[in-house]
Amino acid sequence: MRGLDILGFILVVFLARAGSVSIERVDYDYFKYHPMSEISQWMAQIAQAHPDVVSIVEYGKTYQLRTISLLKIGLNTGLKKKAIWMDCGIHAREWIAPAFCQYFVNQILQSYQTNPKLEEMLKNMDFYVTPVLNIDGYMYTWSTNRLWRKNMSPGPEGQNCNGTDLNRNFDANWGTIGVNINCTSETYPGRSPVSEPEAQAVTYFVGSRSEDILCFLTIHSYGQLLLLPYGHPNFTASNYEELMDVGLAAADAIRAVHGTNYTVGTSPAVLYPNSGSSRDWARMKGIPYSFTFELRDNGTFGFELPEDQIKPTCEEAYSGAMHIIRYAHDKTFNSATGVAAATLWTVLLAAGVTGSHA
Repeated sequence: MRGLDILGFILVVFLARAGSVSIERVDYDYFKYHPMSEISQWMAQIAQAHPDVVSIVEYGKTYQLRTISLLKIGLNTGLKKKAIWMDCGIHAREWIAPAFCQYFVNQILQSYQTNPKLEEMLKNMDFYVTPVLNIDGYMYTWSTNRLWRKNMSPGPEGQNCNGTDLNRNFDANWGTIGVNINCTSETYPGRSPVSEPEAQAVTYFVGSRSEDILCFLTIHSYGQLLLLPYGHPNFTASNYEELMDVGLAAADAIRAVHGTNYTVGTSPAVLYPNSGSSRDWARMKGIPYSFTFELRDNGTFGFELPEDQIKPTCEEAYSGAMHIIRYAHDKTFNSATGVAAATLWTVLLAAGVTGSHA
């Protein structure tokens, strides 16, 4: 009987430990689209499962008074740290963007304990990731209009329209090109720069930390593009050549995963001119590496990208994003030697992300 008691005790301990492990692992399907309620629940579960690395930061309200939150990911060193910004879902209909932000967070959390380089970056930098910025619009695409783009604020008094294009509302050559002052337009820039609460939230949070933010990544779809500042053809970023080099290397990293080609350049050069984008605003604030990702595809499905493309889209974009992040990190902390190694590390990362797909 004593032997059975011992075996029973061992079994209880084993099951308890197995249970604790399962609590830390958040069961979630990263390769399907999720409504906002499930994304919010996922954020809470992620923070609960990784309390030493993840916290939820509330930093604003939408027009309809929903709380805008981000996941802050980093290892506590007790020192002031640099940071990486990433936002998804500024345009409501671009569902693949929030799917990528969720995938990105999961990859970071599943990898850093066995990846010394990633662990080093989490010690030196915090990652600020907003899975859905335009929450009101995103929810509207689930309930009413799948292809809605803007937020849900009302138009000017006396006009029967609503919604502002949040990526035309930032204080970066606002209202000068690539916009339409008709509030029924998808590119209506709002009544004034930063008139929208969602743009105000990003402007305050990022603006108050701009000296510490090394990299600003805003995720969109579609077109398979990596866009760098500026959207106005009369302006050129002071580090344009470096941004092009970093972007082209990131496109190489993307291509190495599934063979998908991304075009790199300013918006006027490869897409269309625009003004008031968050990307341009971030560069004007002094954040050195500011990019817009336009994820898959090239127009076959457009904004309604099938769920079976979520996995490859996220895998390749993760490789590209991590190349940019690694470059920004190494230039800041490891000088030229570390930057030279970024491309090799990114290629190895691509192989690790895809496994048999590489």
